[in-house]
Amino acid sequence: MFSKSRINEPGPKAGTEADKPKAPDANAMGKPMTDYAPPAPKAKPAASVLSSDLTIVGNIKTSGDIQIEGTVEGDIRAHLLTVGESATIRGEIVGDDIVVNGRVVGRVRGLKVRLTSTARVEGDIIHKTIAIESGAHFEGSVQRQDDPLATGRSAPAALAPPTPAAKPDLV
Repeated sequence: MFSKSRINEPGPKAGTEADKPKAPDANAMGKPMTDYAPPAPKAKPAASVLSSDLTIVGNIKTSGDIQIEGTVEGDIRAHLLTVGESATIRGEIVGDDIVVNGRVVGRVRGLKVRLTSTARVEGDIIHKTIAIESGAHFEGSVQRQDDPLATGRSAPAALAPPTPAAKPDLV
């Protein structure tokens, strides 16, 4: 009914890896391995940096990260956008994560927006989450949306000015 336990006894146990037949090692036989080995994950590229002596007139769009230290007159779209203390941006900035240390004149749209104590923003902020440090200068309105990146430049239909109704010509 009861038997002696073999837990503490040395040697292979029934049903373990030692009892199973092993497949031959392809490298031991000098043959190349045929199993697919996925490449190592690529390292995330470093953020692009626009230096303080650089002025760009035009729009910037990237799926990566960008740090602006100079002047941009145009819209910027990026994954992570950092506006440096010496930077001035005149245009709309859009990103998943936006950190403003410098000056922005225009609308800010981001999932996560942070204004540091040195930030100077003149424009509306549309966000999912926002943090404004003490000392930041902000003039505009703040609006929370679940998906602020989906908002376009034009006003929503509910806020658009009404179109005049067509009047029939009376003769």
